[in-house]
Amino acid sequence: MNCRVVVEAAVPVYDVETPDEAVRIAISKTGEMLNPDLNYVEINMGERSCPHCGEEQEPAFIAADESLVALELEMTVFNVERDEHAARIARKEIGQRLDNIPLEVVEIEEIAEEGEAEEEEESEESADEVPVETSTVDEVTDDADIGEERARDDDILPEFEELIDE
Repeated sequence: MNCRVVVEAAVPVYDVETPDEAVRIAISKTGEMLNPDLNYVEINMGERSCPHCGEEQEPAFIAADESLVALELEMTVFNVERDEHAARIARKEIGQRLDNIPLEVVEIEEIAEEGEAEEEEESEESADEVPVETSTVDEVTDDADIGEERARDDDILPEFEELIDE
């Protein structure tokens, strides 16, 4: 099974004045740490909300020209057994390159493989079309005629053993 795993990272940024500047620097800093080894990891702004009222907030918290930026790092993990296995792999791969940056798994989504998706579509289509087989007296006699033709063909064509002997 393949999974898409989203991990939230808290990236510290120094000497910033605005939340937009902090986010840009955090994305750049994270990209430098991940590349070139993990260039397939997508980096997005994180979503923060007030725990009491649910109001949306900036992804960066600034105090004394220092910021803590919430980023979402998304990667696809292939050939895993369970969701927990995918989460451990993603945290390990990303965490090895992001020193001293806390990570938390936000979302794990199973991705249907291309072969499985095609098989499911085909099985749904074949389930809709159920062939009904009926036999009539004419078909039974036709089957007997076919058997006679096969017997004649066997007389014309030499047996496999005869061909080997020659």
